[in-house]
Amino acid sequence: MGTSAMLRAAGVGVGDEVVVPAFGNVEVAEAVTLAGALPVFADIDPVTYCLDPGAVEAAVTSRTAAVVVVHRFGRRADIGRLHALGQRHELLVLEQGESEVPYDETAQRRERAAYLDTKLKGVGTPDGGDGHTYQQYVVRVPGNGRPDRDAFARALRAKGVDCRVPVKTPVHRLPEFRRCVSLPQTERAADETLALPVDASLTKREMQRVAAACNALGGLLQPAF
Repeated sequence: MGTSAMLRAAGVGVGDEVVVPAFGNVEVAEAVTLAGALPVFADIDPVTYCLDPGAVEAAVTSRTAAVVVVHRFGRRADIGRLHALGQRHELLVLEQGESEVPYDETAQRRERAAYLDTKLKGVGTPDGGDGHTYQQYVVRVPGNGRPDRDAFARALRAKGVDCRVPVKTPVHRLPEFRRCVSLPQTERAADETLALPVDASLTKREMQRVAAACNALGGLLQPAF
């Protein structure tokens, strides 16, 4: 059952608000709209890239009926706090994951992520806590936000590294969902994040090339934070 169908089955509809993340795919907000409710965007935790429970609580109003939590990049949201919040406010809390990495690949992805953790300089590496499966290995490129991140990505691609920007535009900045709302962590993450390859098929030589290409650009950036 899809998110929209689950919301409707729970009685969520016209006149209701549903708290969702703006950092990620537009499909979650679209599902809320399809159910007849209004998506309300809350900020993310800068470590997990998932909804920040404190920001969700601040977004709750008398019209809030549900929260849709998206586990991001292989790192889980603080679902314990979010469910507790849901119980306090009598809200439906739905969980949604991204496409799962096959179980037999997870260990290999973690090995490649551990290698990059120790080798990369000049970028902020991801926090591997809470059973991170590294569906994506997302780093922070320090500097002047989006211009420096985009320049860094272009330079890596020129060196043969298959990197990508995980979230190009936060949902609250898209024309159909534009909101005047303060989401500083969401904005910063959209401007600074870059996903590096950690696929199970990558050889040690290819991983060395990724690290070398990133580190060769480190002199162009501010020190890692």
